[in-house]
Amino acid sequence: MPTFLLNWLIFFPLLAMLLVLTLPEKFSKSYKYIALAATSLQLILSGLLYYFFERGPEALVGISEENQFQFLVKLPWFRLNLGSMGHLSAEYLLGIDGLSVALVLLTGIVMWIGVIASWRMSKNLKAYFALYLLLSGTIMGCFLALDFLLFYLFFEFMLLPMYFLIGHWGGERREYASLKFFIYTLVGSLLILVVMIALYLSVIDPAKTAEQAGLISDASQVNAEVIQQVQTSLAESKISLEHRVFTFNMLAMMNAANYLPDSLMYPSGLMNSWRFWAFVALMLGFMVKLPVVPLHTWLPDAHVEAPTPISVVLAGVLLKVGGYGILRIAYPIFPQEAQYAAFGIAVLAVISILYGAMNALAMSDLKKMIAYSSVSHMGFVLLGIASLTVEGVNGAVFQMFSHGILSAALFLIVGVLYDRTHDRKIENYRGLLIKMPYFTVFVMLTFFASLGLPGFSGFIGELFTLIGGFSSKLLPNYLALLATLGIVLGAAYFLWTLQRMFLGEFWLKNGAESADKLTDLSPREGTMLSILVLCSLLAGLFPGLVFGVMSNSIEALVNLVMSAK
Repeated sequence: MPTFLLNWLIFFPLLAMLLVLTLPEKFSKSYKYIALAATSLQLILSGLLYYFFERGPEALVGISEENQFQFLVKLPWFRLNLGSMGHLSAEYLLGIDGLSVALVLLTGIVMWIGVIASWRMSKNLKAYFALYLLLSGTIMGCFLALDFLLFYLFFEFMLLPMYFLIGHWGGERREYASLKFFIYTLVGSLLILVVMIALYLSVIDPAKTAEQAGLISDASQVNAEVIQQVQTSLAESKISLEHRVFTFNMLAMMNAANYLPDSLMYPSGLMNSWRFWAFVALMLGFMVKLPVVPLHTWLPDAHVEAPTPISVVLAGVLLKVGGYGILRIAYPIFPQEAQYAAFGIAVLAVISILYGAMNALAMSDLKKMIAYSSVSHMGFVLLGIASLTVEGVNGAVFQMFSHGILSAALFLIVGVLYDRTHDRKIENYRGLLIKMPYFTVFVMLTFFASLGLPGFSGFIGELFTLIGGFSSKLLPNYLALLATLGIVLGAAYFLWTLQRMFLGEFWLKNGAESADKLTDLSPREGTMLSILVLCSLLAGLFPGLVFGVMSNSIEALVNLVMSAK
C-alpha cells in the first residue's frame, strides 16, 4: 500500500473542513454530507491499513526503530541553525505499528458514527461540522505521529474544537464544563511540553549529526556503522556543539546512546531524579486525559453537558489518547522510571476502578453514571499498563478498543432517551421494555457487554488486564484482587439501572405527555447501535482480530521497558 494514505487519514478531514468553511450558508444542508463523506473515507482507509498491516511471526518486531514501522512517511519539516547552540531539527514523521493500528481503526469507526449521530443538529452547522472535522484529523494525527513536536501539535489542536463543541452546543452548564475541560487538559499539556523541551535539549539525531559533522556527504550514506561512530563520539564528547543536530524524534529518544552525557535527561543507569520527575510530569499529563482519579473531575461535567455526538467521540477515542501517550512516549523513553513507579501507578489504577464504580452506583443521572463507569473501565487500562507484562499491556490496548466501542454505544443510548423526553434521571423511568422493545434489546446487549459478559469485548479486555496484574513481578497480587471488585460493582450499577428503567410496569414521571414521544429506535439509531454491538461481539468472539495485529509490538515494548537497568 502507498504510504501517502497515512497523510490522507489526517488531511482529508482537514480539507473537508476547509470546504465546509468556504461554502456559503445557503448550502448548509450539505455540510453533514461533506462530513459524512470525509469520515467515511477515513474509515475505509483505516480499514485498509488494518487489512494490509503485516502480522504474524515474520512481521516487523520492535517499536524503537524507523524500519520497525509500517507505511512510514518521513519528510523534513524544518531545521534551524542556532550557531554555537547546534541545530534544531523536526520531521514530519508518521508510521503505524501494532500499538496504533487498532486505535486508528477505532478512531475511524467512532468518528464516522459521530457524524451519523449529528444528523439532526440544527444550530450553526457550518461551525459545528468544521470543528468536528478538525477534531477528526487531529485525533488521527496523534495515533500516527512519531515526532514528539508533531504529536504535541496534534494533541493541542484536539483541545480547541472540543472546547467549542462543548461550550457552544452543550447543555445548560456548558460554559463551566468546557472551561473546566480546557483548564485541566491544558495544564496536562503544559507538563508534557516541559518534558518535550527537556528531551529535545538532551537528544541528538545521529544521522543528521553525522552529515553536519562531515562524517558523510549526504543522508544516503547513513548506515549502522556511521550511527555507532556518532554515538561513540557523542559519549566521549568528541562532537562539538555546533555540529550537534537536536531532534524531537520519539524513536531517537528511546535510545540511550543518543543522549548527551552532560544533559538533564541522560539515562546514566542510576536513578536520575530529573528523569524521574520528567516521567511523573508526562504521566500526569497523560493521566488527565485518560482520566485517572483524582485528575478525573472534568470528565463527568464534560460528558453531562456535551451533546450526544461529542460525548460519543470524547469517550470513544479522546480518552484513549492518554493511554496511548503513556505507551508510546512515557514508558519507552523512561523505562527505568516506569519500573520504579509501577506500584504507585497500579494503586492509582485500582483507586480509579473502585472510586469510579462506586460513584456510578450512586448516580441518578444516566449520563453521569456512564461517565463514571468510563473512569472505572479506564482504570483497568492503567492497571494493565502498570503490570508491564505482555498479557497486561495487550489487555490494556484491547480494553481501550473495547471501551471505545461500548462507551460510544452507551452514550448513544442516553441520547436516544434524551432526544425524546429531555430527561436523563433514572428514577423517572419504569418499564421502558413495554414501549421501546428494540431499544431495550440494545440496552441489554450493551450493558451486559460493558459489565464483562463472556462473548463480548469487555470480558476479554478485563480478563487480560487482571491476568497481567496477577502475573506481574512488579505488583502485589492484592492489587489485582481489589480490582476484581470493580467488575462486581460494574455488574451492580448496570443491572440495577436495567431493572429500574426497563422492567416492571410502564411509568414515566411526566405521564402521558412524555409517553407519546417515546417511540422506538429509528433506522438511523438502530444502524449505529447495531454496528457498535456487532464490533464488540466480533472482538469478543474472535479476539485474535485485535491481538493478532498488536502482539508483536507490545511484546517488544514490554521487553524494551523491562530490560532497562
